[in-house]
Amino acid sequence: MKAIINGKLYDTQTAEELAGDSYGCSGDFERWDETLYRTKSGSYFIAGSGGPKTKYMRVVGQNEWSGGHAIIPLSEEEAKVWMEQHATADEYEAAFGPAKDA
Repeated sequence: MKAIINGKLYDTQTAEELAGDSYGCSGDFERWDETLYRTKSGSYFIAGSGGPKTKYMRVVGQNEWSGGHAIIPLSEEEAKVWMEQHATADEYEAAFGPAKDA
């Protein structure tokens, strides 16, 4: 998947995959899949898809929704928050380096 957003190209084929997460089963209206990527220039983005009851939904008619997909650019801080919520500690440290001790 690729998209140009604010003049920048986001392409899942050329970016580095950092981590992924999903929820639900095929056919579930609340099912979603997301993968966090880092571009060669250091920008972060999520490539995701989901059912009609997710942020990826799209309107297909009057009172009719379908699943969809999107690329969502993130700042580095937003990417770190996403990793904290959806990735393992090892994936986080592989992407951003060692975390500080508590």
